[in-house]
Amino acid sequence: MKPKVILQLYPMFPTKDEDERKNLRPLGRDAQMYQHIVHEWVDLLKSAEDMGVWGASTIEHHLHSEGYEVGPNPGVLNAFWAAHLKKMHVGALGYVMATQDPIRVAEETAIIDHLTKGRFFVGFARGYQSRWTNILGQGWDTVATVSDGSANDVKNRDMFEERVDMVLKCWTQDSVDLDGNYYKAPYPFGTGVEGYPAWKIANDAGAHGEIGPNGEIRKISVVPKPLQAPHPPVLIATSKSDDSIRYCARNGFIPTYFSSFETVARQSKLYVEEAHKAGRNVIRGEKHNIVRWVHPCNTVSEYHDKLKKYDLDIYKNFYGPFFPQFPNDPNTDHVKNMTESGIFVGGTVDDVTREWVSMYKEVPAEYITLIFHYAQQPKDDVLRELELFMTKVLPELDFPGSEKAAQAAE
Repeated sequence: MKPKVILQLYPMFPTKDEDERKNLRPLGRDAQMYQHIVHEWVDLLKSAEDMGVWGASTIEHHLHSEGYEVGPNPGVLNAFWAAHLKKMHVGALGYVMATQDPIRVAEETAIIDHLTKGRFFVGFARGYQSRWTNILGQGWDTVATVSDGSANDVKNRDMFEERVDMVLKCWTQDSVDLDGNYYKAPYPFGTGVEGYPAWKIANDAGAHGEIGPNGEIRKISVVPKPLQAPHPPVLIATSKSDDSIRYCARNGFIPTYFSSFETVARQSKLYVEEAHKAGRNVIRGEKHNIVRWVHPCNTVSEYHDKLKKYDLDIYKNFYGPFFPQFPNDPNTDHVKNMTESGIFVGGTVDDVTREWVSMYKEVPAEYITLIFHYAQQPKDDVLRELELFMTKVLPELDFPGSEKAAQAAE
């Protein structure tokens, strides 16, 4: 069985170089450019669907006036894509739960699950950018963080896990009360919602337990229920934290690795160990999603040229300041660093194939997410590289899930 390929796009508003991005400030508010990109995006996804790409995803990032990652509302995009695609799954990588109302996320994602007729996956992320995490999460005193074990890190993780758990309860239970440290429903939690005029019909026709003895709302029933049972697949963005892997393994979530392969290999073992402790029978690579920025090219020189044209600006000015593994020294040879970063896979088609085959010998991941910096990288070039991956690289990879299913049937 071949791994499921997900195409991840932001988009990144295109410029000739960093200087032009500065001259066109604030590029992220160029309405005509976004109008072109958001509709061309659909054409790109239709072509990807024809190639057999399993899924398409985007992000939840806000306020990027520089035009690096313009993706403030993944749900709207997923619903729009669903109206134009016939087979491809759609989703987000992912909803930043420390800034989100869990009830609204449960409602929105359940609707999209129905719009796609069950071709939907839901990604959740913790949020690492204070520029918007602290602003949009101000009602809950949300703070952005990296996985460093600090007090802010612990608080962010607590908020994240609390709200993801609440989304799952809203998806799977007819009536719930949400008594968290950072979010409660009904509210006020102690008394319930008093004075609701239509309490009688809610008591007689609503979900059991919603109405208390004095007509107060004591539980909530989130509608609609997702189409997929018990709920859509859940993907969790991870970078280096072992706690995130343990959390995914306990809950049957899919860790989505934005990390070096050394980290992926080590944590894939941890995932299987923790899943078995939780009574989940998984094999290595199952429920794993390896994320890579890819450039299968004719020559290594062409690969380096594409890194300069399509990736250098965002890597130097955006990834570098946030993540210590991406050097931010102005004297850094960024192209060399990208090729050695462990997250870019490029070169000739044979080079790309060898690297993926090498990874799959150790961790045959069920999912692969490929990131292209569309629209900085033009649509036709994205499709050219994607087709090379689907026709030349993917046939050399095998996820042994079909073998596991056969064994289970015996």
